[in-house]
Amino acid sequence: MIQQISNKEQQPKLIIKRHRRQIQYFAEDLDNGITLDMVAIPGGTFLMGSPETEEGHRDGESPQHQVTVQSFFMGKYPITQVQWQAVATLPQVKTELIPNPSYFKGEYRPVECVSLYDAVEFCARLSQKTGRRYRLPSEAEWEYACRAGTTTPFHFGETITTDLANYNGNYTYGNGVKGEYRQETTPVGSFRVANDFGLYDMHGNVWEWCADHWHSNYEGAPTDGSAWEDEDNNENRYRLLRGGSWLFHPVDCRSACRNLIDLGNSLVNSFGFRVLCETP
Repeated sequence: MIQQISNKEQQPKLIIKRHRRQIQYFAEDLDNGITLDMVAIPGGTFLMGSPETEEGHRDGESPQHQVTVQSFFMGKYPITQVQWQAVATLPQVKTELIPNPSYFKGEYRPVECVSLYDAVEFCARLSQKTGRRYRLPSEAEWEYACRAGTTTPFHFGETITTDLANYNGNYTYGNGVKGEYRQETTPVGSFRVANDFGLYDMHGNVWEWCADHWHSNYEGAPTDGSAWEDEDNNENRYRLLRGGSWLFHPVDCRSACRNLIDLGNSLVNSFGFRVLCETP
């Protein structure tokens, strides 16, 4: 089934396709045969954070609270190196982008060694090219998209294995067993395990930047899915990432896990991102 949605008169039409699991997506054309698949995420309400009884629970994941999220599109995979290179050639908006920053080279591996500001510039260039608003997800949007209606530590259940995700397999979680420690990124979608929204690699491979400033817990957090920013604190250097990575333990790959990072030390070969596109 093909459906056309018009953003504004001057903007190109989106071709919405049906995934075999009846998931909607559109393919953004980045030129030269390179595309970016964006999956439709329906709006809804979910319980953000983790219960104190969850293995690996940390104080920063409390208190659990209900959040209502509006619909949006999200990248089916983390941004790949070939997608990064295509967008890095587009006209600069604010800052320069290194065309090939990744430590682990491979067209279809996720881009890494990119800072929060690099990811924001990527979104700005893509927005300028397409006429649609691309941005980083808020922390709430990311967790909502990752969970896809689940309440377990991982979207595929109570535990995790290296057959399902790329993390440090020398360590276990719950009733899981030790597995392979690949010590590098893997091409996106390698495990062929999507959540119920049709997103891949939400657990492991690379940490993913979110738009929020860091807060030590959820006391006073927004409940509308928006990014929690400290507009009056321009010195806030601490931001966060979600999802775990090839380098980290399985406990860090949980849907609720939050990673604090100082922006002064953010060019790391386990840090990447995926993009969100606002619904017209």
